Parts: sequence; structure tokens; C-alpha cells
Amino acid sequence: MNEIKVLLVSDHEQTLNFLKGVFSDFDNVESLTQKDLRTELDRISPDLIFLVESEKYSSVDLIDYIHSVNPDTPIVFIALTRDFDELRNITRAGVKDFFVTPDENTVIFGKRDVIIQSVIEEKKQREQVAITTESFKRGRGKILSFYSGKGGSGKTLLSTAFAQTLKLDSTAQVILVDLNFQFGGVETYLSIESNRSIADLLPVIQELNEIHIRNVAEKEMNSKLDVLLSPRDAAVVEVLPSEFVSKLLRTCRRSYDFVIVDLPTVFDEITFSALEESDKIFYVLNLDTPSISMLKQVETLFQRLGIETKERMELLLNEVGRENEIAPKDIKNILSYPIAYKIPRDIKGVQNHINKSEPFRKSPTDKKLIPFTKSVKKWVGQILE
Repeated sequence: MNEIKVLLVSDHEQTLNFLKGVFSDFDNVESLTQKDLRTELDRISPDLIFLVESEKYSSVDLIDYIHSVNPDTPIVFIALTRDFDELRNITRAGVKDFFVTPDENTVIFGKRDVIIQSVIEEKKQREQVAITTESFKRGRGKILSFYSGKGGSGKTLLSTAFAQTLKLDSTAQVILVDLNFQFGGVETYLSIESNRSIADLLPVIQELNEIHIRNVAEKEMNSKLDVLLSPRDAAVVEVLPSEFVSKLLRTCRRSYDFVIVDLPTVFDEITFSALEESDKIFYVLNLDTPSISMLKQVETLFQRLGIETKERMELLLNEVGRENEIAPKDIKNILSYPIAYKIPRDIKGVQNHINKSEPFRKSPTDKKLIPFTKSVKKWVGQILE
């Protein structure tokens, strides 16, 4: 079953193993302890949570926190004792259902499918409301990161074109975040000049909120896309607190429907944190042997660091044309990752825009689009379907 994502929260090993058995036929199940809930909930964004009673943490406080981050996510509470005062407080806090283990383990198995079906129907209703009102649901934004281990892949060009097109062709709230702290790059492709940058958020990182981000972000003139620019200063990296990137992206997630992240090629703590927070990683790949070799090295590094790529990382083939050393169809025989899209080689059209330092799109109704822009527009359209 893949329709919903289930999160099991427990520091009680026996109960956690029982719940894993309950959902043994589900593909999309994650588990973590109450201690890790506050740092991982944003990233996982589950459709259903099974929360097990803890001796160390207040169940009511945990439920309140879950509701503050994901207000629509239903919670099923699993109690370890029959404490009626506690169960009353849990019910008042707003759980979907509760059970006492191990006494009601058979009941949990029996009601599992009913709970799942209810969650699926509620999810579909919310999605239908969003479609009907032509709007997106706030608080559950998607973080889409563009990365490549090889320089010159076209990663920054693609992330900026993607973000601007996404903003122009939808009603979504979109922000582009440039995490290339040393050199930047997105400002060139979007023709933005400003003294403001992500570094201006450092003094308020502990209380960071939407207002802070919108005050610092620049707006791309044509699409009204919000852009957090790089400080273009390597010294800033040295004073960044370790939690800076995580807090930044999680705050953006709560305030925007799509958070597009342009990552540096160098793999450091910034890149690692951003990849961990990402819902989707678009790895920009050129069709040549050095690029394939670099991807193999990146893959090994990801495995060593425990960065999950299954169902999260997709290949974005750039500059696809007859001149390529490797054909797109051959990629499937070399690599196991799905191909998100194939962007055609369009040196003349792209270079003309770069030389003029102007965006590829100026309005949703542009008719004269170069092949590169048409391709990005079509790709974004498929994502929005």
C-alpha cells in the first residue's frame, strides 16, 4: 500500500515492533523516537501518526506540537497503561483514536484498515478542495533541491528557470533559496541586484518566522517569485550555527507551497542538512562519462552518510542532444534512479539570455519561448498535474 505515509513514534521497543508488524504490508512507513519528533516531523510530513505513550515526554505536549506543524494529520494514540485521566486529556487534545497495548492489540489489527480508509478519504477531500479553490495548502510545502557533484552541470540555471516557471504557471507560493554561500549565482539568471541576503537572517535564526523571511527575500520582477540570495561571502559559512539551514528550510516549508533550493557542488554541512530536509532531490546530470563517474562517487558518499535516495532522488538530464556521448536510453542500464525529465541542448537560446542577464520568462502568456524554456514549462506542467 502506497497511498499514505505512516509515521510510528515510540521509544518503547516492544510496542514499536508490534506496530511495525501491523504495517508490515505497507511500503511507506517510517519510525522515530519522541526525542527526534521535533527535528524530523517537518521533513517526513506523514499522513497518519501512531504515537506511543512515553515515560519521558508529555503526550499532550507532543500532540499539541504535531498539530502546530501538521494540523490536518490524524493521530492514533497507543497507551501503555489504563490511566483514565491521561486518556481523557489525550482525547481532549484531539486524537483520532486511542488503544491500550497489549490488551487491545487484536483490536488494533481489526481497526487498522478502517482507520487507513478514513485517512485516505480525508486526504482526497482536502486535495479536492485545493483543486476547486485553485489554491495550495499552507504548512505542508515541498522542498525540492537541485544538486550535482560535478561543476558546470547547469544546476543553478535549471533551478532558477524551474522556480520562476512554477511561480508563473500556478497559484502556488514559491521561494527560491540560493545556498551557494561563496559565489551565489541565481541573481545573475534572474537579473536581481540587492544588498540583502540569507546572512541577514542570522541574528533572528532562533525566532525565525515567515515575516523575517519575506522581509529579507527579494522579488523577481516578472513572476513575483520570492528569492533568498546568497551573501557571496565564504566567511559567512564560518559563523553559521549548525542548525541554521534546517531551521531556515523548515520555516520556509510552513510559509510556502514550494521551496526550491539551489545547492553548491561542494559537499559540506550546508549541503548535507538541505538534502536531509528535502522531499525531492533533482540530480542534474550531463550525458558524458565524467558526469556518470561523479554520480557514482556521490552515490557512495550518500550511502556512507545515510542519505536516503529511494523515491527521493531523480535524475534531471541536461543538454540532451545528438552530440551526447551517452544516449538517454542507455542511462537506465547504468543507473537505477528514475529520470525526472530530459532538458534539450539549446546553447544559442540559453546563452543569449545569460549574456543579457535576463530571465527566461516575463509573463504566463509568453509565446516566443526558446526550446529550453518550453521544456522547463512542460516539465513544471507535469509536476502540477
